[in-house]
Amino acid sequence: MEIALVPAIDLDRANAIEQAGFPPDEAATIESFRYRQSVAPDLFLGAYIDGRLVAYVCSTLASGNSLTHDSMSTHVPGASSVCIHSVCVDAAHKRQGLGLRLLREYIARLQAAEKYERILLITHEPLRDFYEKAGFEWLGPSQVVHGTLPWFEMRIILQPPTQSSPPPPGVYEALLQPSNPNPSGTRDLSSFAGGVADVASESLNKYDLLCPRSGCGSVILKNGVGKLVERPSIQIDLSPHPLLVELPAPGAPTNWWLVTPSPMQFENIGFSRPVAALGPTMKLLACAECDLGPLGWSQQGGTEFWLACSRVAYRV
Repeated sequence: MEIALVPAIDLDRANAIEQAGFPPDEAATIESFRYRQSVAPDLFLGAYIDGRLVAYVCSTLASGNSLTHDSMSTHVPGASSVCIHSVCVDAAHKRQGLGLRLLREYIARLQAAEKYERILLITHEPLRDFYEKAGFEWLGPSQVVHGTLPWFEMRIILQPPTQSSPPPPGVYEALLQPSNPNPSGTRDLSSFAGGVADVASESLNKYDLLCPRSGCGSVILKNGVGKLVERPSIQIDLSPHPLLVELPAPGAPTNWWLVTPSPMQFENIGFSRPVAALGPTMKLLACAECDLGPLGWSQQGGTEFWLACSRVAYRV
């Protein structure tokens, strides 16, 4: 998944997601989308998979501390309140955590901009838990009337920028260190007497899967997500890598962790561009933190992602 600002050329696609995701009396028009994107393009953020928009968040600015009908329909340049109009995910990509990840990224960008004081939105009560997971606080009933259902207001107060000062010695060096160096209890597949049988439970990965590089240990996949599948080996190496176990010859039975239906299931994974030497749509998987790979493969635009059981470490 890639997160980027939504250009005008993608507004029709964004509005199609809106129309499918909201009742007719709540869905915004394409004219409203064009207005929001034209006056506040830096507040219209989207999630893309294989270049196609699959979710978005859009806002405008207001000067008040609470949402009103006026603040939902106008934009005040330079104001300090970000008014979220819509957070919407394409139906085919719902229930994959995509919306929450996009919203958290949106909030992080607003915080980093250091020019906004608060984020405001209104929602229906069933979505309270979703927004609270992103950090919003529940304020209670809203005065806004839009559609037939009641609305409730939620808010995030952004932290004010702090005075710049030189960091303590060693901070930059610490930031460059892996997030989970030398995790305790890490084992490679060859250390299990029973092989894959010892790392699977009911055909799912029994342990968290980690980057196998010593000193990295980044979590690639949480336990219980990958399905153990035996299928023929395929060629994914352009050249041998000293830190990675050599895979069986193409066609030989090989054990893989199958992850579906989207890359959102991973905790930390990187994808190459299609590798022409391996096939026009073949993409390789690698640790997103240290770039060690290939750990597996997928087909561009596909919904199946394959990790070699022998090329990940296991946290026991």
